[in-house]
Amino acid sequence: MQRQTASSGTPWEDKVGYSRVVRAGQFVYVSGTVAADEAGAIQHVGDLYGQSAYILRKIETALMAVGANLTDVVRIRAYVVNMDDYEQFAKAHHEFFAHIRPANTLVEVSRLATPDVLVEIEADAIVSES
Repeated sequence: MQRQTASSGTPWEDKVGYSRVVRAGQFVYVSGTVAADEAGAIQHVGDLYGQSAYILRKIETALMAVGANLTDVVRIRAYVVNMDDYEQFAKAHHEFFAHIRPANTLVEVSRLATPDVLVEIEADAIVSES
């Protein structure tokens, strides 16, 4: 089975030793992703919707790097630090996945990578055989 990996360039990927996305055959796994740019700076501080949309665009880019796209996504897992604000995540998720409708899990956690990170999202996809 062919294995492909791609990085988004954040400093944690090299420091920890992981890939943003791994494709093994038809199966694609996107690591937990936060709203950090290539330098590691958190984007949309204090804005759960903004962070969620930024992350979902980052996930879309990661998928494309290994020959997949959002329509291939079958499962999303999201972790938020305040479930009271879940509607902001839900709004962004709906904008990207309203017609794709992957399985979805949303969990509240006590904290994430840094205090400015409000949400972390991971995705699984299956690329159709051509």
